[in-house]
Amino acid sequence: MKEYTIASGAAVLISLAADRLLGTKLSSTRAFWIFWAVMCSLMTIVNGYLTWRPIVRYGEEFFLGIRVATIPLEDYGFGFALITLNLVIWEYFSTKKHGL
Repeated sequence: MKEYTIASGAAVLISLAADRLLGTKLSSTRAFWIFWAVMCSLMTIVNGYLTWRPIVRYGEEFFLGIRVATIPLEDYGFGFALITLNLVIWEYFSTKKHGL
């Protein structure tokens, strides 16, 4: 079973669902996708170093086996979910009606 793939896909769906359910709608803006492209390139540098050395190793049986250079495709999904969910929560609580 591809646990890493399933968890990565679920994380992406949860972060996009949170974006819609909380009404932040970040994923519908051009600025979000530009930001994501920048973050993706930075993540490629850092994650590439960690997997090329190899400081971090992945069990081939847990993911699809598709890599961008040395980086499993699922890492991009987790990176997307982590960044997106943090941005959604930040935006949600920084509005006046939801402020702490």
